[in-house]
Amino acid sequence: MCGITGWISYDNDLTTQRPTLETMTATMACRGPDAAGIWLDTHAAFGHRRLAVIDIDGGTQPMTVDHDGRTLVVTTYSGEVYNYRELRAELTGLGHTFRTHSDTEVVLHAYLEWGEACAERLNGMYAFALWDPRTEELLLIRDRMGIKPLYYHPTPDGVLFGSEPKAILAHPAVRPTVDTEGLAELITFTKTPGHAVYQGMHEVRPGHIVRVGRAGSTVTRYWALEARDHTDGLDTTVAHIRELLDDIVARQLIADVPLCTLLSGGLDSSVITALSAKALAEAGSGPVRSFAVDFTGYTENFTPDALRGTPDGPYAHALAEHVGSDHRDIVLDTADLMDPGHRAAVLAARDLPNGFGDGDTSLYLLFQAVREQSTVALSGESADEVFGGYRWFHDPASVQADTFPWIAAGLSGRFAGGNATREALLDRGLLGKLDLPGYEQRRYREALAEVPYHEGDTGHQRRMREISYLHLTRFVQILLDRKDRASMAVGLEVRVPFCDHRLVDYVFNTPWAMKTFDGREKSLLRAATRDVLPALVADRVKSPYPSTQDPRYNEALRTELRALCADRDAPVRPLLDPEATAQATADGARDDIRPGAELVLGMNAWLRTTGTTLAL
Repeated sequence: MCGITGWISYDNDLTTQRPTLETMTATMACRGPDAAGIWLDTHAAFGHRRLAVIDIDGGTQPMTVDHDGRTLVVTTYSGEVYNYRELRAELTGLGHTFRTHSDTEVVLHAYLEWGEACAERLNGMYAFALWDPRTEELLLIRDRMGIKPLYYHPTPDGVLFGSEPKAILAHPAVRPTVDTEGLAELITFTKTPGHAVYQGMHEVRPGHIVRVGRAGSTVTRYWALEARDHTDGLDTTVAHIRELLDDIVARQLIADVPLCTLLSGGLDSSVITALSAKALAEAGSGPVRSFAVDFTGYTENFTPDALRGTPDGPYAHALAEHVGSDHRDIVLDTADLMDPGHRAAVLAARDLPNGFGDGDTSLYLLFQAVREQSTVALSGESADEVFGGYRWFHDPASVQADTFPWIAAGLSGRFAGGNATREALLDRGLLGKLDLPGYEQRRYREALAEVPYHEGDTGHQRRMREISYLHLTRFVQILLDRKDRASMAVGLEVRVPFCDHRLVDYVFNTPWAMKTFDGREKSLLRAATRDVLPALVADRVKSPYPSTQDPRYNEALRTELRALCADRDAPVRPLLDPEATAQATADGARDDIRPGAELVLGMNAWLRTTGTTLAL
């Protein structure tokens, strides 16, 4: 796993631009703490920061394939291809020779053999650039589910690209500017595929390829969800899901560095941990190492809320004991969550203040602690999107609402429930200009227009096909981006087995009635893995990632908000509603200011530290 960046310019000689490339590459140091590399040619310049995971000695980048003294292709590559060994064997049979044992070199030779169609053969998480000196063309390729990020910024004579916006913003020709559409995208609980918030910048869409040449750029799609008939019966479906999961987990346990799992005690992370423990034991290694996040006094003082009925601790410990994992709790307190240095690090990692507040900070600190003992972690992310685990999948009002179901369920406010919204403290005139409900509705209509249907999709089945598609192409992107930024900020590679496209595609085409055959959420996943789980965990009701319940956290937010309102030079002040902020900061104010306060405080720090211009 790594950080990549680059610059294509058909009107300039980039061999003279090493200092600029070094500056751009340096912004990716957190993603690749182990090594740095620069490759320069007349019209192409690549930068790379490496986190060494596979073939530690041989995987140096940028990497080229040369023949008779000339370069055939070069890449700056981020990610993991889990089927690289099979591809390597196939390519060797076709006459290719390899000088390393890395998956990066396999990708290069796959391109030489199959062209851009090589993307269709890759199983993994990846985002990479390929430069072909023979045609002077660039390919930007991103994995099917968008696990790894990749941004680009067209220029008059080429393009800039990077794993994160900060790499592009480090180029002297780019200034961070956000217009009304970008601000609406930032504030609403949406993540529009291809949208990068910053003016002039785009994100390569999952499953897409951007080709850049002298004549301009083109975008093609090499993978998308398709609707097909599901002919397997229940028993066959459950067995096939288990077969897929066993294969996926085994593949994703391959690493030349210490590896672990992230264990919350929920069904998803427990399945990954249990199957990892099983696979390691069968391979004669182990035990699996697992980590969980917790808060001081959280379990003892836990209060059920709208989304969480139980604390994670007892369930994580039950699973760890059941599979014999080497388990460790990472316990945080309010001081950790409010620490200015930690929050600044999270903002720098995310590039934008549109996160999950204390949930982002705790995730960053969890990953920081995990990185002290492991370089790679497996996570249960996306199982809810694949198998239908969120409560709003099963709430008729949310399902029938004419908007994104998670927005109908109240997630545009706060994860922990409550009546507040992220925009609660913003100026009414600004909100009128942004028209957030209208923006959400336009994005919702765009998403619905993409949904593939099967001829048998009618009534509730048709609507649940739509709900599944919205989650697999929109909602999961919010969570994958969050996890990638928080993990790579500390040089930790997090793998997400439930995002394997074979599993996603198979379950997407399973009828909703079968996905809920026992009247519960994630029926198929539970049935496929119950044999490796203790009953306590297997039967646990869905509980999202934890959020602190310490009342001191809300008071700390209120104190910071008061200080911001008193600072006449605070860059976010012109965007605030004076009456709303006065009410939020008043003595005895209600404790539902969290989403609004976290957004405003984050925006203020973002504007101040990045120099972003709001073109409103």
